[in-house]
Amino acid sequence: MGLLPLRVDVDVLETGSVPRPAAPVSATRLSQVRVGAYGSALLALLYAGVSAYWTLGGTALLSTVGGPLEDLARHPTAAAVALGAAVTAAKLLGAGLSLALVQTWGRRLPEQPLLWTATAAAVVLTTYGGLLVVVGGLALLGLFGPPPADPTALRWHVMVWDLWFLLWGLLLGTAARHRRHVPSGHAPDVH
Repeated sequence: MGLLPLRVDVDVLETGSVPRPAAPVSATRLSQVRVGAYGSALLALLYAGVSAYWTLGGTALLSTVGGPLEDLARHPTAAAVALGAAVTAAKLLGAGLSLALVQTWGRRLPEQPLLWTATAAAVVLTTYGGLLVVVGGLALLGLFGPPPADPTALRWHVMVWDLWFLLWGLLLGTAARHRRHVPSGHAPDVH
């Protein structure tokens, strides 16, 4: 009877325990990361496009914003253009943050700071959008006094612009939450 080759696992000798294989990541969890990340990236890119359009002088739908922001866009100063460019850049960074959760290039980033940043951004976007949707909706109902004389801009904020922030935050939060359960070094879109 021949001798079987003996394989010695150094980790077992050092720790005294046999490592368990990593549990497979469920397809549902990976799907939730993908939907959240790609959905939030799409909303961020679309929002960046709108901001860039207005920053470059476009006026379509500008009346739906109302107030000082509409005035800044209609009568731009160098400071207003710089503000618009910064807002556009921030939204593009938001898209990049979302994509970093699912793309292979995102694995080059430190995992915990990436997840913390995504979670913090999701909390800010969700809180900001949610608060403005609720308060704006209550204002449209006249809870804070008579409804605005021209409620068009407020309606657009409640049903589009602020809701957009809320949805962006919820999608980013979903991606970050479920990405935490994907083993380190595995991007959800690596098959």
